[in-house]
Amino acid sequence: MTGEGGDRGPAVRPTADDPFVAALSPGIGGPAGEHVGRHPWWTPVRVILVLTAICFSLGMVQKAPCYDAQWTNSQSRYSEMCYSDLPYLYVGRGFAELDWPYSNSIQVRDRYDVMEYPVGISYYAYATAYVTHWLKGSPDLAARGAMSQGQLYADHEVVRESMLFTAVSSVGFGICALLAAWALTGVNRRRPWDAALFALSPVLLFEGLINWDLLAVACVAGALWAQARDRPGLTGLLIGLGTAFKLYPLFLLGGLLVIWGRERRWRDLAVATGTGAVTWALVNAPAYLSGHHEWSVFWTYNKHRGADLGSGWLVLQQMAGTTFSSPTINLASWIIFGVWCVGVAALGVWAPQTPRLAQLGFLVVVGFLLVNKVYSPQYALWLLPLAVMARPRWRDQLIWQAGEIYYFASVWWYLGTYLNPGGGGDPGFYWLAVGIRMAAQLYLAVIVVRDILMPEYDVVRTRRPAWARHSFWPPTEPGRLTLGRAPGGG
Repeated sequence: MTGEGGDRGPAVRPTADDPFVAALSPGIGGPAGEHVGRHPWWTPVRVILVLTAICFSLGMVQKAPCYDAQWTNSQSRYSEMCYSDLPYLYVGRGFAELDWPYSNSIQVRDRYDVMEYPVGISYYAYATAYVTHWLKGSPDLAARGAMSQGQLYADHEVVRESMLFTAVSSVGFGICALLAAWALTGVNRRRPWDAALFALSPVLLFEGLINWDLLAVACVAGALWAQARDRPGLTGLLIGLGTAFKLYPLFLLGGLLVIWGRERRWRDLAVATGTGAVTWALVNAPAYLSGHHEWSVFWTYNKHRGADLGSGWLVLQQMAGTTFSSPTINLASWIIFGVWCVGVAALGVWAPQTPRLAQLGFLVVVGFLLVNKVYSPQYALWLLPLAVMARPRWRDQLIWQAGEIYYFASVWWYLGTYLNPGGGGDPGFYWLAVGIRMAAQLYLAVIVVRDILMPEYDVVRTRRPAWARHSFWPPTEPGRLTLGRAPGGG
């Protein structure tokens, strides 16, 4: 059990490993020295969990303006940048009446659209609605059945329930964030502090509550942990479970194919793939058996969906003043993505050393998002655990996430029509935001490719950072005892 970069040797101190952290450290006593003391309770894992809880709580505060307005002010959700899908779908998908998401009842389907998400999200939303109804004292559902959707949206009791539904969902997302952070601290036991890049992420703060994506993020982080512990069965189970929440965890199997193929570990690959397939099938079975047509909506909806927010396809359409058909976009995007995957696989096969799963997974998911026909703001969460483990450097992470946050603000300004040209015309500022976001992702992808081709630049594999090899680091002053953690801390 060697982990992604090897677990042998002393733990890495952030102030002696990352120049960004070292530059900030004088404000809290300076870099860790040779005589640092060990705190009896504050382990790296506990610190990371506390930082995650603080960051996620701030994300809930960021959504407070919309919560206070009960998400009924159509403009404040854009001006305050606090939009979330959750309260709108509480009524729009039948959860106010506690209807099973995959019911094939004509009465239900005449009133509500089917959930257009994978089954794991539908299950979670249904369970959250059940808890919401229980906390509200089991409202009279028969009376609601006599009301129209418009009346339900306007009903004060239902509006309050949708707020509670959002709050209960957020508690679950917070638990997922904590589980993901915990898992990331153990991907490489020499480098538990790398998980701080996840715990203090601007992407987590601003985008964690837009949709249900953190459910899949926790599974991906868990899969990275399981693979680092040489547990192929658990790795496959978490990939299968994550794929039941979102499609993209499936792409980790490609990374495993390259890694375990180089190591001739075909049995482990078969175990992970088989376990993942069985897990996904078992999770999907209740939805499929209760309503096959309703189960297929996720697939048909995405097949026929046109170019949407955040995608390069939408920008091309707006620039050209035309509309590409769904089949055209589907074919082109899958061809480009296929070529991208072949390139990543070739990179992994011919790399000087076997790449790490986080590196290959990050590159594949980046390629998928860049060519996808929809790229919602919260999709950046898909990359987050992979990115922080692929390239655990604050500078590079902040460059990438600066592009994400710039787009996060711009998409709400675009939807709120706040920066449209005064004389009319095309939304050039939005095109710029999409381009900056893609450029930031490509920057991080290039850095990861370099680390794979030249492993001496991969900070996870090296014992001493390249920037400190020709300096006496950490600097110390005679007679000064730096407060901090013992070797293995930070």
